[in-house]
Amino acid sequence: MHQADQRPKRFYETVSVEREKGGYALRLDGKPVRTPLKKPLALPTRALAEAVAEEWRAQGERIDPETMPLTKLANSVIDGAHGNEEAVIDDIMAHAASDLLCYRADGPQGLVAAQQAQWDRVFDWAKDALDAPFTLSEGVVHVTQPQAALDRIKERLLGFDAFSLAALHVMTGLTGSALLALAVALGRLTPEEAWKAAHVDEDWQIGKWGEDEEAASRSARHWRDFAAATRLLQLLGKTSK
Repeated sequence: MHQADQRPKRFYETVSVEREKGGYALRLDGKPVRTPLKKPLALPTRALAEAVAEEWRAQGERIDPETMPLTKLANSVIDGAHGNEEAVIDDIMAHAASDLLCYRADGPQGLVAAQQAQWDRVFDWAKDALDAPFTLSEGVVHVTQPQAALDRIKERLLGFDAFSLAALHVMTGLTGSALLALAVALGRLTPEEAWKAAHVDEDWQIGKWGEDEEAASRSARHWRDFAAATRLLQLLGKTSK
């Protein structure tokens, strides 16, 4: 039986961006766009607002939220992260305390070498550039990280606004690593490099056993969300090289 398309029909013709107090507002046929909690969809920079507007312009006869990752992220900031920056930072810090890069395989040697090749440079960068020396562990047994290192990471996070923190939160959650998220935001890694580093273990397994279709589809969705978060940072002017 054919399943009906549940996506909402496109209800607008034109998409525009207007400068307003405190930011840039999105308008559909001249009417303000609102978030799921009915707040105005207003962005802090014109570049970000125009990128969100392009997602709306690109819709066909029906609106597909899966093709609007920047809009989804902006909604989550306005409805959730704004005013709750401390909670967002705390969640990122919880990941930092058990960061992916700190837990190394004890074998096979090929996987150990792959982790070293992808992770050691970020580990060393955190120590040298951020003054945040983390402690390594083999296997999955929890290791307590030096408080001084965690304090340095938190100091960096305090310098980001709600939109940037939301992007970092997404990036951290998708990679399991606050260090990788910060490495992208602070110009140490490209988004592609960070994504590859986050998936050393998976790529090793795929190289041995192959990848099933469901896992590939899930990975593609996660990459889309990660790429959108990094693009949001770029559109805010928060990344550097």
